[in-house]
Amino acid sequence: MSLAAARPLSPWRWLATPMLFCIVATLFFAIPLRIGGWQAPQPVFPMILVFAWAMIRPSILAPFGLLALGVFLDLFWGGPLGLWPVSLLIAYGVVLTARSMLVGQSQPMLWFWYGATVALAMGAAFLLTALEAHANPNLGVVGWQTLVTILLYPFAYRLLDRFEDADVRFR
Repeated sequence: MSLAAARPLSPWRWLATPMLFCIVATLFFAIPLRIGGWQAPQPVFPMILVFAWAMIRPSILAPFGLLALGVFLDLFWGGPLGLWPVSLLIAYGVVLTARSMLVGQSQPMLWFWYGATVALAMGAAFLLTALEAHANPNLGVVGWQTLVTILLYPFAYRLLDRFEDADVRFR
């Protein structure tokens, strides 16, 4: 991406707007519409932000945004409070730690790492749910939700592509 095409890195553009899109997408996919007996899958849209925000630049605001999105998911889906904030922040921390290794990788390799990040967050959510409920969640449903969330990678890549060159301090 050229320097002329870089957009300024204001918190509103790279934090608040994507958070709003994730909330709207979550609400939209929760509409109880069945086609042929099947309901639309409910991907974990904030996983896009977990990966992209950790890759774009280190920020003190991003974890608080993920905490807010996680609490929103817990309240909206009726899960135990803290399940999604912990899962999202674990994944964010891993991507942030591996950021120097991931920067400059090809798109298929980033998709692989995005999938590993999603699997890590879903695994943490699975374990936390199993500990809280004293029963294992349905593996088929968790697997389907994981797969659908991994297929959201192009949105994470678009966010990366849009803002990765915006902050001159990290070039």
